[in-house]
Amino acid sequence: MAKKDIDWNNLGFGYIKTDKRYVSNFKNGSWDDGIMTEDDQITMSECACVLQYAQTVFEGMKAYTTADGHVVCFRPDMNAERMEQSAKRLEMPAFPKDRFVEAVVKTIEENIDFVPPYGSGATLYIRPYMFGSNAVIGVKPAEEYQFRVFATPVGPYFKGGAKPITIRVSDFDRAATHGTGHIKAGLNYAMSLHAIVDAHNQGYDENMYLDAATRTKVEETGGANFIFVTKDNKVVTPKSNSILPSITRRSLMVVAKDYLGLEVEEREVYFDEVKDFAECGLCGTAAVISPVGKVVNHGEEICFPSGMEKMGPITQKLRDTLTGIQMGTIEAPEGWIKVIK
Repeated sequence: MAKKDIDWNNLGFGYIKTDKRYVSNFKNGSWDDGIMTEDDQITMSECACVLQYAQTVFEGMKAYTTADGHVVCFRPDMNAERMEQSAKRLEMPAFPKDRFVEAVVKTIEENIDFVPPYGSGATLYIRPYMFGSNAVIGVKPAEEYQFRVFATPVGPYFKGGAKPITIRVSDFDRAATHGTGHIKAGLNYAMSLHAIVDAHNQGYDENMYLDAATRTKVEETGGANFIFVTKDNKVVTPKSNSILPSITRRSLMVVAKDYLGLEVEEREVYFDEVKDFAECGLCGTAAVISPVGKVVNHGEEICFPSGMEKMGPITQKLRDTLTGIQMGTIEAPEGWIKVIK
């Protein structure tokens, strides 16, 4: 098979329908065997639990073409583990972790011609998700569920390089202390939409959310974890039970310690400390690391020494090392790379 006729070098970060997707249904207490289908449409009751009470969880990962021509996926077992935890929190039946990885692999294999070539900067984005599908009018969990995986080719998150962004301290709360901030549920992202639109309208690229209880500690943005670098090159990331455990962030901490020989620390980070850091970045699947040049707190500006022109040196090394691991130019830790082809 030949690659699809796509202008890989000019892909945006949006949805493009691919050939196949994986579907499995939960009914009468068990998951069926699952199928690959060309049908991208979903038909369900107007009273489906997902539509009434937002009972849905999801994951996101990428498939890459490596320097030696293999197609690989990065740590899908970690996504499987996180989705299991998300499902449990929303009283949904966990999709078995081994079947999750198998479904991801099948979806990539069936859409292999949509995996962008090495060097294009583009990747195949994989979206596993699950939702309550039967009619529910009283507030309770669904009894039937659907698990699906689709893929779509996407361009690099940053075209022309990752320029430092400006973020603001948000007056909105992302997640309560004992809420659902630690799981990847659709409802968390819905709650962040107004805040991000408002931030954009005010001229900011993103929001910095503080803890809802005291509003003194840094948590995350609507869709990424923070990484800070101290002036003596220690890599620090916030710790909280209402932060989503980012797979990219956890991987970067291993890279910092084991590949770059840096001291790492996961701890509570007070907002009062932010002005003392040398570098700041947002980490996640889409961009790996987005450099932050400035944080604005109600008119008060915190400008990082790394500046607004380019990534700070430690942030750049972290990004280059992790992308090198993903693209096969740097040897990966055992189990990090799932070879598809």
